[in-house]
Amino acid sequence: MIREKLGVYFIMGSRNAGSRNPLEVLEAALRGGITCFQLREKGPGALAGNELHAFGEACRDLCRAHGVPFIVNDDVRLALELGADGVHIGQEDGDPGEVRRLIGDRILGVSAHNLDEVREAVAADADYIGIGPVYQTTSKPDARPVCGTLPLREAAAAFPELPSVGIGGITADNARPVIAAGASGVSVITAISLADDPERAAREIRLAVSGALRLPEGGAAR
Repeated sequence: MIREKLGVYFIMGSRNAGSRNPLEVLEAALRGGITCFQLREKGPGALAGNELHAFGEACRDLCRAHGVPFIVNDDVRLALELGADGVHIGQEDGDPGEVRRLIGDRILGVSAHNLDEVREAVAADADYIGIGPVYQTTSKPDARPVCGTLPLREAAAAFPELPSVGIGGITADNARPVIAAGASGVSVITAISLADDPERAAREIRLAVSGALRLPEGGAAR
């Protein structure tokens, strides 16, 4: 079930790792115990064409080696070409019902910010939703205003069977309130990608949520 794979959901593109090799950062994060990975290749300097395909293949292979789902953000065609486990789309990335039709039974994640958007995701047979930004974030310059944990609570109350992840400014220090609000896990970008020690950062975030989610204390979920 996807719910068990959402505990520590790492999101990264080739430009999110600073001066370091992003593949080395991903491998370290996998060693540290992330449970899901999303390739989100956007913004200035983003890879395209053959370079993006090659990077995606490398990310996919690392995830498979660790038994972690590999999700592609927005790009359905790339996801299908790479044989990704699923696709995640935002509210501006297309119709979730059409994406579901295109990807079949692969994992579908949808970003939502209120109950109306959650209902639309449910109608499209989404496997999980991402809600945020829970806290202030610098990862996405076009991010919506901070929403706190209330939308997570509302979604969990209205659709208790729908897994969710909180996203936006989440770290090991503030992850627990996100889980307490009803989320199945936390999504992070810079808390791991720009950490001095990505492996340790991933492990600390996992430890922060492991009690509530009853995840093993270390290593990637299988």
